[in-house]
Amino acid sequence: MNVALYSPGAGRWAMTERGQTQVQRSAREFAVGPSRVHWDGQSVCFELDEWANPLPRRVRGRVRVHPQALSTFVAPLDDGGSHRWGPIAPCSRVEVEFDEPGLRWAGHGYLDSNEGDEPIDRPFVDWDWSRATLADGSTAVVYDVRQKQGGDRVITQHFHPDGRSEAFAAPPRQALPRTAWRVARSMRSDADAAPPRVLRALEDTPFYSRALLESSLFGQTVQSVHESLDLPRLVSLPVRLMLPWRMPRRG
Repeated sequence: MNVALYSPGAGRWAMTERGQTQVQRSAREFAVGPSRVHWDGQSVCFELDEWANPLPRRVRGRVRVHPQALSTFVAPLDDGGSHRWGPIAPCSRVEVEFDEPGLRWAGHGYLDSNEGDEPIDRPFVDWDWSRATLADGSTAVVYDVRQKQGGDRVITQHFHPDGRSEAFAAPPRQALPRTAWRVARSMRSDADAAPPRVLRALEDTPFYSRALLESSLFGQTVQSVHESLDLPRLVSLPVRLMLPWRMPRRG
């Protein structure tokens, strides 16, 4: 169970890989080691009991996601359809209560799913992904994918709180500054507006970055959660040697 907290003074990052004997699954619950996620008919609840890495600090608390509507939208990320993405609850209210570290807040949230039938590095070179909350509470997602074979794939979908969704025309791709690890990244934003800018770096690794951006969509100035992934970097030998320090294995 991956947990990333970015609160100043209470930042934590946990992701412990666990073996098959520590995984349990039913129609309403998925448990990995001491943590679990379950559906109570109205909300999705994550009960988390992990240790941060590489500094061993406790990460224990609850995150509850209250969907305004559930979505059945699914889109293939590659030409062969071996990798798929779909938001489960793109417009949600989230309640966060952590005992260690002590955190309490509530606000707008988002829940999606990625799945694949093969290793992620097989069809892709890299991708940029972003999710923005618009003024009316709807959510706009841009998935900008570069494949090893075949053309670029761009998924642009607008999700409404009542469950409706529709595609929208992809704005032009605009370059962002490279990260400290020199990961290239870009953002699709309205052409006739100010260029997108990085407000805060959240994750900066040799193969992946996550940041809070300010950009423009549908003529609105929005804040977006933005991610960039470099697949050749991910499978490189130096990164594979570093990963166990951030992702230890148990069982």
